[in-house]
Amino acid sequence: MNARWILPPPLGPQEATLATALAAELGCPPSLAGILARRGMADPSQAADFLSPKLKRLSDPFLLPQMRAAVERTLAAIDAGERIVLYGDYDVDGVTSLALLVRMLRAYGATPEAFLPSRIDEGYGLSPEGVARCVETFAPQLLIAVDCGTASAAEIATLTSQGVDVVVIDHHECPAALPCCTALVNPKRSDAAADFSYLCSAGLVFKFCHALLKTRPLPDFDLREHLDLVALGTVADIVPLTGENRVLVQKGLETMAHTRWVGIRALMEVASVGASLTPGDVGFKLGPRLNASGRLGTAQESLALLLTDDPARARALARDLDRHNRERQNVEKTTAAQAEAQIAFHPAEAAIVVGAPGWHPGVLGIVAARICRQYHRPTLVIGFDESGLGKGSGRSITGFSLVEALGQCAPLLEKFGGHEMAAGMALRQEQFEAFREAFKACARALLTDEALLPRVALDGEVLLREISLDFLAVHERLQPFGMGNAQPLWLARGLRPLSEPVILKEKHLRLTLGQDGARHEAIFFNGVATPLPRPPWDIAFRIERNEWRGRVSVQIQVQRIRTAE
Repeated sequence: MNARWILPPPLGPQEATLATALAAELGCPPSLAGILARRGMADPSQAADFLSPKLKRLSDPFLLPQMRAAVERTLAAIDAGERIVLYGDYDVDGVTSLALLVRMLRAYGATPEAFLPSRIDEGYGLSPEGVARCVETFAPQLLIAVDCGTASAAEIATLTSQGVDVVVIDHHECPAALPCCTALVNPKRSDAAADFSYLCSAGLVFKFCHALLKTRPLPDFDLREHLDLVALGTVADIVPLTGENRVLVQKGLETMAHTRWVGIRALMEVASVGASLTPGDVGFKLGPRLNASGRLGTAQESLALLLTDDPARARALARDLDRHNRERQNVEKTTAAQAEAQIAFHPAEAAIVVGAPGWHPGVLGIVAARICRQYHRPTLVIGFDESGLGKGSGRSITGFSLVEALGQCAPLLEKFGGHEMAAGMALRQEQFEAFREAFKACARALLTDEALLPRVALDGEVLLREISLDFLAVHERLQPFGMGNAQPLWLARGLRPLSEPVILKEKHLRLTLGQDGARHEAIFFNGVATPLPRPPWDIAFRIERNEWRGRVSVQIQVQRIRTAE
C-alpha cells in the first residue's frame, strides 16, 4: 500500500536556538538535537533532566487525589488485622500491580488475598459475577480494587451494603458520577491537583506504596527493588513514557536486569531476554507471556510467578506461561487467517468489520490491531458464543474515534465502551450484518481518501556518514522508547545498493548501501516479501545497537523503501 512520507516542519526560532545549544553541549549532530527540541524541551536544563532520569525527581505521592484517605484506611486495616482483599485485572498492568501491593502489605505484617476475575466467565473489572465470587470466597472487610473500579458505582454500592469498605486505585477514564467509596485514587479525576494522567495502575500502586512508606517507614523494605514490576506493567499497558513514567521505566529496566525476583528471572530465561533490556523486550517477549494465561483463562499463574520465592516453582510456572503463549499464538493465527478470508470479499472498504462464531475473546484485540496496521483501516473483530452473543474488540487510525462511531451505532449494540483508538462492544449475532453496514457507512462519511492513506511520520533526515557510535550513544540516551516517546524514524535519501541483497533465513534482506562515498550495512526484516523499487532509494529506518562477539556496531533497520524522490 502506498504511503505518504512526512518530514516534520522546520524548527521554529526558539526550537532552533535550543537545538543549536544542545548540539554544542552534547556534541551530537543537529538532527538529534532537533528531536530533543521537538519533544518539548524548554531549555538545556530540561533536556539534561530528560536525558538523565533520576528517582529523586519523583513527586510527592500525596499530590494524587484521596491518597491520604487510602493510606489511612489501609494502615487501619493492617493494625486491626482485618481481611484485606486485592481485586485486580487479568492483564500485565493488573497482575504486576497486585504483585507489588501484595509484597508491600506483607512487609507490614498483613496477609492480603489477591483476586483475579476470569476473562471468560466474569469479564473485566468489578463485574457483578466477579464481585459475588470474591465476597463468597474471601469475605473481605477492606477491598482494594486495582486497575478497575472507577466506573463500577453499582458494584461498589453492593459491596458497601455488605459492610465492605472499598479503596479504588485506577487510571481509567472517570464517568460523570463517581462511585461512593472510602477512597478513589485516580489521576483523571476532575479534582486532581497535579497531572499524573499518564500513570497506569502499576505506577499508581508504586505511588501508593511510596505514600505508605512515607507515613509508616519500613527500614528493611526497599521500594526500588520493585521497580521491575512497575516497568513491566507500564510498558505492557502502552501508556506514555513521559513524565514520571520515563523515570520508572528506565530505572525499572535497570532493576530487571539484576532482579531479585526468581519469577522474573525465570520469565526472562524462557523468553530468551538478556540483561540489556529494552521496552521492546517487555512489549514483545515478557508481556505477552504474562498476558497469555489471562487471555485464555485466568491470570492466576502469572500472579503466582511474580510472587513465588521458589526457583523450581518459578521455572515450572514460566514454562507453563510460555506454553500458554504458544497456544495463544496458534489461536491468534487461526483467527487472523479466518478474518483475512472475510476481508478478501471487501478489500476497498473504509472500515473492516469481521466476525464469526467460536473466535476466542482473548485474542480479538490482538487480531484487530494487526489488521488495522496492515490495512490502515478502523477494524472491529467480533467473536460469537453458543448463545449468539458477540464480544468484539476494535482498533482505529488517527482521525477516527471508535467510541464515537460505536455511539452512532448504539441501537444495534448491547453495550460498548473505550476511547478513540481502542474500544470493545457486545451485540447479538442477528444484528451483525446491520451493524457492519452501519459502522462502515459511518467510516465512509467521516474518513477522506487522504485519511485512509498510510503515513510514514519521519523524525528527521540524516546522512550515512553521520551514523556512528557517537551518534548511537546520544541516540540511546533518548530511551526508553515507547508511547509518547517514539523511537526516531530517520530518512536517508538517494542511496544506492553497492551489491546484490543477501537473503537471510529465507525472509530478511541484508543490504549494503552507499551515499556520497559513505557506506553502511542495513537489515530489512521481512524484506523478501517487499519488491525492491528501482534505485536510487530513499529509506525510512531506525537504528539499533548491535553486539556480536564483543564488537559493538550501529545497525540500520529499514522500515520503508521507495525510489528516490
